[in-house]
Amino acid sequence: MSTEVVLSIEDIQNEATKKLPRFKREFFNSGSTAQVTVHENSTAFAKYRLRPRVLKDVSKADTSTSILGGKISFPLCVSPAGLQAMAHPDGELATSRACAKRKIHMGVSSFANYSVEEIIKAGNDTGPITHVMQLYTMKDRGLQTRIIKRAEAAGCVAIFLTADSPVLGVRYNEWRNDFRTPDGLAFPMLERTSEMIMAQTHDDGFLSLTSDSHSWADDIPWLRSQTKMEIWIKGVLTAEDVLLAREYGCDGVVVSNHGGRQLDGTPATIDALPECVAAAEGKIRIQVDGGIRTGQDIFKAIALGAECCWIGRPAIWALAYDGQKGVKKALDILYDEFRRCMMLTGCKNVSEISKASLGIVRADGPLARL
Repeated sequence: MSTEVVLSIEDIQNEATKKLPRFKREFFNSGSTAQVTVHENSTAFAKYRLRPRVLKDVSKADTSTSILGGKISFPLCVSPAGLQAMAHPDGELATSRACAKRKIHMGVSSFANYSVEEIIKAGNDTGPITHVMQLYTMKDRGLQTRIIKRAEAAGCVAIFLTADSPVLGVRYNEWRNDFRTPDGLAFPMLERTSEMIMAQTHDDGFLSLTSDSHSWADDIPWLRSQTKMEIWIKGVLTAEDVLLAREYGCDGVVVSNHGGRQLDGTPATIDALPECVAAAEGKIRIQVDGGIRTGQDIFKAIALGAECCWIGRPAIWALAYDGQKGVKKALDILYDEFRRCMMLTGCKNVSEISKASLGIVRADGPLARL
């Protein structure tokens, strides 16, 4: 572990940069084509300003909330992100343990380097923790069914169907680096050994597994027939798709642009969030990921209507920085920043966070209240 003072997610990213070789760093950090969306996911938060309130009794401020049937210590969870063992040998096991210690939920990627059973056991051995299983629509329905059944049997409470990836985005860095999963790392949920994975580029391997013929009418009823877990759609950026998720009886949506890794030039998720919340009309739950780097970012997303936020890259950087301890430190940083932000805006609990806590910067000068 570095002796540098680490106080923020930016510090953790800087420490991870020192440890990760270029091909790993670029795989984790880069988005598609010109990197516009991956950059704006974070910078878009800056135009929203916090409106502090004074002389509010916040001595008993409560950051906790309940989502997916369980209580969490604050409205943040760790996204399903693949290839975590490429950042640290303990990979998803370390992340699961850190989430359990911080008392938040975790998503398990289909491209995890450990099985869902191992990941859930690692978390539960540390403390009670809730997991969700991320899934793609696959060419091999038998494999897709086996993943669903394993996840449900292991204790996952929801399927997060990643719906924005009929193909991978245009990722120049992966093609330039001829990126392949490093030797020794398998994808047990996809039933792929290291030898099988190394024989293909990441792009070819993805295309051989996933289906581009997915549809609302086919996939959602089929998923309902396979599991009693909740079904969430991950990758929604428009009101139209929120309305379709409602129409097909989904339990929730995650406003997400895949961390800017799919279609470049899409809106930052914090900017897409308000129209999605409006379309939900309180009839379907809305969560968000993308670009969250501070506790203030979490606060702003909650104020704009999300019930919870998810982070991906910060957990990867934290793994590279110091494994399980690094992830726990990142989560503690975000928790402390969020709690202080709540208190300084006069909010005693998460339900008091609203648009009244935010303004938006206007070009003509005065701060516009939301």
